[in-house]
Amino acid sequence: MENNLSGQTAIVTGGARGIGLGIGRELAHRGCRVALWDLSFDSFDPAAAGFTPALLQKVDVTDLAAVQSGYAESVKSLGQIDIFINNAGINGPVIDSWEYPEEAWNKVLQVNLTGVFYCTKTVVPDMRARKSGRIVNIASMAGKNGVPGICAYAAAKGGLIAFTKTVARELAGSNVFVNAVAPALTETELFAQMTPEHIKAMTAKIPMGRAVKIEDVARMVAWIASPECSFTTGFTFDVSGGRAVY
Repeated sequence: MENNLSGQTAIVTGGARGIGLGIGRELAHRGCRVALWDLSFDSFDPAAAGFTPALLQKVDVTDLAAVQSGYAESVKSLGQIDIFINNAGINGPVIDSWEYPEEAWNKVLQVNLTGVFYCTKTVVPDMRARKSGRIVNIASMAGKNGVPGICAYAAAKGGLIAFTKTVARELAGSNVFVNAVAPALTETELFAQMTPEHIKAMTAKIPMGRAVKIEDVARMVAWIASPECSFTTGFTFDVSGGRAVY
């Protein structure tokens, strides 16, 4: 349904580029007003993005006070937030776990997992009070299967999947749905942080023979956030080209 989100409002973290921007565009095209959160929008171009966000906000998801302030600003400007997409994340280096730098581990976990906790902790009270809301967390196949060389990223995404299940069960009686999406290797600018060998190895694991496209993820998220997804919560949806069937 092209306009199945008409009249709703969403926040997408990490929305200045990549998967977050693609999700924001898809939600907007379905009639949703979209606020994008990110650390910077210096290079953001609405014409290139393909839509005009309702709000652009510089928010550091690793700072609880910044998250709370950003959320208050979103509500003040746009009214109630119906959909929250926890997308902000970083890859970190590709290094064996026994050589992985402590500072990189801490940063990856802070952005990819603690940031989701801060955002969820901030938005859930209003959703519970209204008995309505959708939260979608962007996980990864790495969180299901583990991937050599990216222990922090895999650990954070595995934690995110468990966090999704827990919060969903806590909110199951309140009409607030919490689900996740686990893409396989996705074509974004984060490819620049990966070695060619890592990209080749990850693509070889996908039976359909290509990396995930941003649109593949965005369309799945839009469906999960819509009224059409009416009786599923706590689930992690694969976008993996047949890599995982569980």
